[in-house]
Amino acid sequence: METFTGKVWCLGDDIDTDIILPTEYLVFKTIDEMKPYAFSPLRPELAGRIQPGDIIVAGNNFGCGSSREQAPEVVKALGVKCVIAKSFARIFFRNAINNGLLLIENSELPDAVSEGDEISVNVNEAIDYNGKKYHIVSLPDNLLEIIDAGGLVKAMRRRNGLEN
Repeated sequence: METFTGKVWCLGDDIDTDIILPTEYLVFKTIDEMKPYAFSPLRPELAGRIQPGDIIVAGNNFGCGSSREQAPEVVKALGVKCVIAKSFARIFFRNAINNGLLLIENSELPDAVSEGDEISVNVNEAIDYNGKKYHIVSLPDNLLEIIDAGGLVKAMRRRNGLEN
């Protein structure tokens, strides 16, 4: 399994898709045009500060609200390696997986970690933070295959021999 380390950005409970990507920015044609506006209602500077490989840690119900696919797409486009939250809205969870964004549920880490800290994630095993291991519930192999490929369409193309 993959292991990676990233800088933490902390968000709270009920981060809805209107916070992740406000409706007015859906008029742009590409996700790259939308990226600067991610999380702008909550923290206008955040999208510009996130670096590739960073990790978002949040509370309960991350991704609630409308089922817009652009919300997980823009998080992934910012270079976020994964989102760790106490819980996720179900439609956001599936949209994220389908777009190749790793989501991890953990009820303890969000209360322990601080913004700017570094954590290590050993996918499907544990999160390491300050010498403590936080258990991860394993994702099924078919979902890991989708995430590894970069999304559902890419996974199906790979499975059918259309891409490497």
